[in-house]
Amino acid sequence: MLRAILIDVVHYTVSRAEAEVRLAELSELTRTYGGLVVIEVFQRRAAPDQNTYIGSGKVQTLLETWPTHRAEVLIINGFLKPGVMDRLQEKFKPLKMEVWDRYDLILNIFEKHATTVEAKLQIELAKIRHLGPRMVGMSEQLGRQRGGTGTRGGAGEGNTEVMKRHWKEQERRIATKLEQLEQGRNLQRQNRRRQEIVTVALVGYTNAGKTSVLNKLTKKKELSANRLFATLDTRLGEWFIEGSPKKILISDTIGFIQDLPPALIKAFKSTLSEAIQADLLLLVIDGADHRLIEKLTVVEAILASLVPTNQPRLLLYNKSDLPNFTILADRPGIGFSTITGIGADVLEQQVRALLFPTASL
Repeated sequence: MLRAILIDVVHYTVSRAEAEVRLAELSELTRTYGGLVVIEVFQRRAAPDQNTYIGSGKVQTLLETWPTHRAEVLIINGFLKPGVMDRLQEKFKPLKMEVWDRYDLILNIFEKHATTVEAKLQIELAKIRHLGPRMVGMSEQLGRQRGGTGTRGGAGEGNTEVMKRHWKEQERRIATKLEQLEQGRNLQRQNRRRQEIVTVALVGYTNAGKTSVLNKLTKKKELSANRLFATLDTRLGEWFIEGSPKKILISDTIGFIQDLPPALIKAFKSTLSEAIQADLLLLVIDGADHRLIEKLTVVEAILASLVPTNQPRLLLYNKSDLPNFTILADRPGIGFSTITGIGADVLEQQVRALLFPTASL
């Protein structure tokens, strides 16, 4: 199991409770990957250090205390510039200790859990877009070192251009394959429209129980795990609602998370297209989560950048069987339990009213 140190740099104005919540989510992400957290700490600074993000003092402390913790990776809860990442990697290289930022961690989780060809291609594309500038920066640095005074067009400069072309070609190749898969997805959607099939998409924060809801509504047996990003691929199932004049398909896809890198959202755009083009969004919320308001706000912000504002949607407060269950007064929705089935009748009634308002039911 990978031994990990977690560090978050927070501003002086951030409360201790909020800082602890941020670290708790980073810790949960680390465990999702399969890591063992040996140290977790938040560091108060007015701004991240320009050279090492966490500051030279913290770097030195981690180096000196390594024999006691023997960590294999340092995970920083932020997005590091290539130059800063290179300097940190060099500092910890003698200990064979890797350095990841939040993007690296999420990307590694995605890579570990991907199963379909499309998900694997999307992750490969995201990795190229994330690591490409870092690798090119390293090549440029080598070029400056090798070029020497008064030297032009050294080996390093040539390597940089070769590397840039290589990454661009890889990106183009993967993007082309994803476009072909998306064309196939578009043909499937066109066939559904011709057959007058309507679609409902499950969206929400990761680990809110979307796959459990899909299983309950469609009587499927998809993987439903109590961990972040258990689902990366789109899953479709037929939802039988009594009195429905048309066939209904319901889809489940990748969950959202706070500070989800925009490039990852872009990489998974084809998968998210099921939600973007659905006739109805079913926004699944963990009604027993103490961070309910914060997580719902994150999901709504991401959706605002992806889907039309007039797209019909319902809020489904999941886990109504748990003691701390809550429905927000200013965001009314349907209480639901995948364990007891409570709320299923109300959900079906409201879905029928939104999808088939003129039908005589």
